[in-house]
Amino acid sequence: MTATYLLSDTATGKPVAAGTRQMTSSFDSPRQEFAVLRAQRDAENRAARELADLLHLAIAENLSRLPQS
Repeated sequence: MTATYLLSDTATGKPVAAGTRQMTSSFDSPRQEFAVLRAQRDAENRAARELADLLHLAIAENLSRLPQS
């Protein structure tokens, strides 16, 4: 999964920070078809949660570096 973000100044509309984060998640492929689908879905959900955490941290870091007004 890949996520791209852009933080803009609300007063001017100018970009103040941007970034891209990626997360991958692997899974075993069992013999049963339903088990494969379930494992894939679980891996996607896991990657989405971890990507959300990465974005949260990246945005917080970007905001902490902005000058205080």
